[in-house]
Amino acid sequence: MEERPLEKLTRMALLNDFYGQLLTERQRQVLSLYYEDNFSLAEIAEEFSVTRQAVFDLLKRAEKILLGYEDKLGLVKRWQDERRRLSEVLAELRRCHGDGDWGRLEGAILRLQEMLDESGGATDGHV
Repeated sequence: MEERPLEKLTRMALLNDFYGQLLTERQRQVLSLYYEDNFSLAEIAEEFSVTRQAVFDLLKRAEKILLGYEDKLGLVKRWQDERRRLSEVLAELRRCHGDGDWGRLEGAILRLQEMLDESGGATDGHV
């Protein structure tokens, strides 16, 4: 299934945030101009005095490298999963606060503790 342009933009921005420093300087510059500054391939080609095809090839190669890092390391997926889980716990805490359900509050606190333990986060031992 083909990604929509906005989804691809968001995904590439995340991949670049996580793995961009592993690319060459030129690859980082081209990705930044294309995805962050919304330059066209022709504008980037002019900026670097190369052909549009050279920019296209470099961009595709950099994208493939970033996707390869994510396939191997999965840091973006792990980060997204953790954010989703934290959002769920936050929603649960807000519901507990609103209705005074202390049992559910204790459960939400335990979920947070488990998440910290899984990520290797230091805790003070209190629940």
